[in-house]
Amino acid sequence: MKTAVITTVHGRHDHLRRQIRGLELSVRPADIHVVIALGDPTIRNVVAATGSPAILIECGSANGGLPVAGGRNIGAAAALNLGADLMVFLDVDCIPGTALIGRYHDAAAQPEHAQALLCGPVTYLPPPGPQGYPLGQLPSQVNPHPARPAPRSTDIVANTDYELFWSLSFAANATTWNRIGGFCELYCGYGGEDTDFAQCAAAANVTMRWVGGADSFHQYHHVSNPPTEHLDDILRNAVVFYSRWGWWPMEGWLHEFENRGLITRDGDGTPSRPNPSEPT
Repeated sequence: MKTAVITTVHGRHDHLRRQIRGLELSVRPADIHVVIALGDPTIRNVVAATGSPAILIECGSANGGLPVAGGRNIGAAAALNLGADLMVFLDVDCIPGTALIGRYHDAAAQPEHAQALLCGPVTYLPPPGPQGYPLGQLPSQVNPHPARPAPRSTDIVANTDYELFWSLSFAANATTWNRIGGFCELYCGYGGEDTDFAQCAAAANVTMRWVGGADSFHQYHHVSNPPTEHLDDILRNAVVFYSRWGWWPMEGWLHEFENRGLITRDGDGTPSRPNPSEPT
């Protein structure tokens, strides 16, 4: 089974370097690494400096937003053209554990799991020290995010709560990817495309599994709560999602935006910026 890792990236150069180093330490190495640079041509220099054999594909921005969904689809198409049987999608912020590739591979090799959408636990790391993260010590820091299933390292657990899916770390074989149909490219920028992908999986009757031992480690970066810097992306993508599925995603963020007077919502919940000529 030929395995490809697919990573989309804009900025986050140090994060990409650490991810590449983590892949080099994998007990079972990936056969292919596809890196999709989203509106950031300097990624080419980063990949070259690491000596990685990763295949780099440059993908421009779309209307000022990062085409994350489209970039993932481009990466998947490239991996499949290179003969990949299993695709592991890994967010650039994530350093793979040494067992991650092998655990996804072993799960996909079992008939009862082969056609499922495979998800791995993610541990959020504190800020790195001056020398970065000591990659050899990461296995001792496994502490998966409490909002997601975290099976024992030898277990694979079925789960039907598709709203728990996240695109930080997941895997699918070629058949499953084609059944789901990839990511919807109506989404651009931050938010919503991974929730949509999971709903497409559910609609296609693709089961979901959480794979114990397929651990990755999310590198620290500053986050806003709510992510006001992504407000326009979130509003646009929320409307796209509602038009496709009939319910509002990212409700926690939308509710907080509304509480802060940053948006208004009409009778069916449609969010928009307040009219500046009207009092808030």
